[in-house]
Amino acid sequence: MSTVIDRTEGDVNRSGRRDLWRSGIMDAETRYWLEMDEQYFLHQPLSTPCLDVLASSSGSRLKNLAGRSYLDFHGNNVHQAGHAHPAVIQAVREQLDTLAFSPRRYTNRPAILLAQQLAERAPGRLRKVLFAPGGTLAISMALKLARLATGKHGTISFRNSFHGASLDAISVGGEEHFREGMGPLMHGAVLVTPPDHDSHTLDAPAVARRAAKGIEDVILATGNIGALVAEPFRYTTVQVPHPVFWRSVREVCDRHGVLLIFDEIPVCLGRTGAFYACERFGVVPDIICIGKGLGGGVMPLAAMIAREDLDRSYTTSLGHFTHEKSPVAAAAALAVIRVIEEEGLMERAMEMGALLARGLEELRSRHPAIGPVRSFGLAVGAEVNSHNGTPAWEIAERVMYASLERGLSFKVSGGSVLSLMPPLTVSRDEIGQALEILNGALTAAW
Repeated sequence: MSTVIDRTEGDVNRSGRRDLWRSGIMDAETRYWLEMDEQYFLHQPLSTPCLDVLASSSGSRLKNLAGRSYLDFHGNNVHQAGHAHPAVIQAVREQLDTLAFSPRRYTNRPAILLAQQLAERAPGRLRKVLFAPGGTLAISMALKLARLATGKHGTISFRNSFHGASLDAISVGGEEHFREGMGPLMHGAVLVTPPDHDSHTLDAPAVARRAAKGIEDVILATGNIGALVAEPFRYTTVQVPHPVFWRSVREVCDRHGVLLIFDEIPVCLGRTGAFYACERFGVVPDIICIGKGLGGGVMPLAAMIAREDLDRSYTTSLGHFTHEKSPVAAAAALAVIRVIEEEGLMERAMEMGALLARGLEELRSRHPAIGPVRSFGLAVGAEVNSHNGTPAWEIAERVMYASLERGLSFKVSGGSVLSLMPPLTVSRDEIGQALEILNGALTAAW
């Protein structure tokens, strides 16, 4: 079990502790539906067996069939505007009444307006958009565009990164869980060590420049690198490189004709306090991929936003997916953007993120299980320490299940990081409730 946990960022549900937790909360109806789920879905370790059966969601909360409520500080990063925001639901309903589907021979007003809004908010010359039904497909389109634009098929990306689960995406992703047993992956995909994320030390700028120089050395040694694919910061463990790193990498890419592709799929639309995460680093990539929360937690939708001069795919289609210009998904996304701006959710992300981080620091002063706390907007992570021979991953798992028992859902990332990603609409009271739950869970788990 420890091997699996240490190697993946996903939700591993095969723990014996999971069985104990389920036996304590399981009613007959829930047990029936979980057994049905296991019977009819192909098994995969990151989602089989499931933990519970949900019946409803609203705002920051999930509710299961038995009526148990969870504060959702996980949400698979689709819940920037909260679950089932009334404005998003209303936009979807209204669109369903007029145009539910747009065949790819045609276009439609919601899709065009959404592309316009994403382009107008993008930095630099990022003015051209393509939609896709999911983030993995946006990454795939970006990889294809990079090959067409540069004439080079090689890529650089970071170990332990995640960019999707398709064969091309796992080729540039660094999580071994998805790569193991898959045989030959995409030729030319080079994985390098990510930068040192301790950006607060005195020598951090020099360390950042050396890391960028290491990337340049790989480009020179390989000779066929067309793109560097990266998260602006490691989302799941909230590890943020020094700003000098990305400025230096941008210079390296410019010198060698390499496209810089930022995967902002999990944290797009304000979680970092900016509409696009790259704005926090003062660097403009050549391509941004966004997704997850773009569909408002209601519709699957992702987008690739590229420099306007990269619009040169005249003979090869990059996507052309059946649901590429879904009017319903576009209506949901337009509503999400309105909510984010009208409710001041980018500013709120900074305020609530700071509040949550301060609360975790206070818990750290009382609980030896908690190590360093990191935050970037409303992306917050807390390291878990080992204790008397008990590995950190096991203590982190204990904390997670003890929190679930008390009504708080979050993700354990990197083996031993409590990854807390509430909706941007989360209230001060809900953050207080989450911290109170964590306080009890930490006491129980140590």
